[in-house]
Amino acid sequence: MRRTLLATVFLLTICIRVQANGVAIVDAENAVYLRLLESTVDVSVESQVAVIKTQQIFKNTYNGDRIIKYAFPLPGTANATSLRWFLAGAWYEASIAPVPQDTTGPGPGGKLHPDLKTYLGETPLFYDLTDPIRKDSLIIIELTYVQLLPYEFGKVNFTYPNDYRLIQSTFVEKQELDFALTSPRTIDSLQLISNHANVTINNEGYSATLQSLTFEVPATEDYQVQYTLSLDELGLFSFSTLLPFELIPDSYGGFFVFVAEPDPSETTDVINKYFTLMIDRSGSMYGNKMTQAKNAAEFIVNNLNEGDWFNIIAFASDVTSFQPAHVQFNTSNKEDALAFISNLGASGGTNISGAFDEAVPQFSVASDSTSNIIIFLTDGRPTVGVTNTDALVSHINNLVTQTETDLAIFNFGIGHDVNQQLLTRIANDNKGFAEFLGDDDLEERITEFYLKIRNPVLLNTTMHFSSIVISETYPEVLPNLYKGQQMIVAGRYLEPIPVDVTLSGMAFGDTVRYAYALDLADSTVQKYQFLPKIWAKMKIDHLLVQYYILDPEGSEAEAIKDQIIEISLGYGVISPFTSFSDPTDVEDNEKPAPLATQFELLGNYPNPFNSTTIIQFRVHGSLNELVRIKIYDSLGRLITVLTIEVRGPGVYEVLWNGLTREGKPASSGQYFYLVDFSGGILAGKMQLVK
Repeated sequence: MRRTLLATVFLLTICIRVQANGVAIVDAENAVYLRLLESTVDVSVESQVAVIKTQQIFKNTYNGDRIIKYAFPLPGTANATSLRWFLAGAWYEASIAPVPQDTTGPGPGGKLHPDLKTYLGETPLFYDLTDPIRKDSLIIIELTYVQLLPYEFGKVNFTYPNDYRLIQSTFVEKQELDFALTSPRTIDSLQLISNHANVTINNEGYSATLQSLTFEVPATEDYQVQYTLSLDELGLFSFSTLLPFELIPDSYGGFFVFVAEPDPSETTDVINKYFTLMIDRSGSMYGNKMTQAKNAAEFIVNNLNEGDWFNIIAFASDVTSFQPAHVQFNTSNKEDALAFISNLGASGGTNISGAFDEAVPQFSVASDSTSNIIIFLTDGRPTVGVTNTDALVSHINNLVTQTETDLAIFNFGIGHDVNQQLLTRIANDNKGFAEFLGDDDLEERITEFYLKIRNPVLLNTTMHFSSIVISETYPEVLPNLYKGQQMIVAGRYLEPIPVDVTLSGMAFGDTVRYAYALDLADSTVQKYQFLPKIWAKMKIDHLLVQYYILDPEGSEAEAIKDQIIEISLGYGVISPFTSFSDPTDVEDNEKPAPLATQFELLGNYPNPFNSTTIIQFRVHGSLNELVRIKIYDSLGRLITVLTIEVRGPGVYEVLWNGLTREGKPASSGQYFYLVDFSGGILAGKMQLVK
């Protein structure tokens, strides 16, 4: 039997669902929004970390000034790091304040229209802009966030839900996706599998780019990027940067990340599982939730491995077990299990203690050489049996202790009426995690999760560093390793000396160890400036688990909350207890200062003009890029796009001949122009008179 199971890699790839364009809300309850003119999404992926900058241009087409609230459907696994906007000729940037965000909608009642609520999803970001947007004027809003991306068997999927029809049915002047990827492994393929036009792809092996650019069409289809990475190039790749102490709020200047990945080849041996799926079938699960739970259960049963032992526990006021003990996976038991699932219906109370009374003792016949897993699904709070949170956690932990077997419990709470503290504590005490889903997310999330843990290869994983210069590594408790999955570790270092990392675990009853050299940077590496934010996010996630298992009114929880806020403010990442805020809210009513730029708009001449005009701007810094000048009419329609190559400081001129993109003469009237640099946008007005 093959025993060399683990290869570690630090490769960064993607399997991500990035959310859609933001919304400039005027009246949330009555679905009144500013019109979206343009959407640009820049995705920069360095290994497994994506930095996403999404920019929207909105126009106030209403008869009068409007004050808006910006909302963005932020992915639950992402952390927002910057929010800025361009209004009335200047850029402004929001600060981060130590208060939770205000999730009420603007307008009477503070409620969200059902379509808006659906569009924004479970974890939206909100920000109130205090300055009015004048009639017929534009506002540009730019949100930046970072996301640590999941990975599976070298396959990568990036989805950007670009379907904006719930918000706006009319066309968007421009929709642009710019996707750039670098990887230490060969990029075998890259493609846009959605039906967007004007797609350009360039793949140079270890770096690749993809661009999609469309004009004057409704935003009705998601972007779907798919690529694959070579499975023949495994090894240890570390990414680190050392920052000056004055740039960080503590004394440890170094940040690093590495990833451990099992060998994904078919010849890699997989550890057998003892597996139980626990399904809530109480009355509140009636309808779509029960249908999704049954579909997920059927998928799992159909994808068990030969050699696995399994059972299914369904519970309401009473508890029903598919079999009195785990049974071996084979064709006959599979068909019987599918029939059991098919007959499940929803009614009655929620007897969580009774369900664990039935499920946990069945693992007493398992051993530490098998991967022992419970997946627990519920949408409610315990109403039958043991209902007190402390008592129920203690009861379940005692049951696990009595089995004398290592057991991992993964909890999924559905909807908004679950006891999050209960599920978090059960999972945290038993080598699992708790995740909380929307009513319609159950089937997809459970099936995705099962595929991740389907093939275990290393159990009870631990990690040791050869030097004390390493500190604060997260996660503190390492998960088991699974074929085709990665274990991501982020940490800090005090100085860049040689350090060895040793990963240990159990495989097939034997102890397995792997030692690797960790290469730590001795200076600031510009392209890895996202690492402090990734580390801060992982530490915040770790602290949130501790917070949620405590009484939120107690002193311990308050201390952890204060620590989360301190990290959020110090490292510039949003947490549940912080939000983007106008400095007027937190700094003695001072107005936010315009962002300093290297650019100066000199205007256009002549103005008004008859047939041609020259747009001038000055560059003060060492800028080297292609700059675009976008011209709009008074209705916000994109008329044409001009370009000019900028090479360092100086005054630059661009001629507009008064023609549209189609080569037709533009009509008389007022026009807006935006000079679009990578670091800022300048705006001006001009009058065409014939």
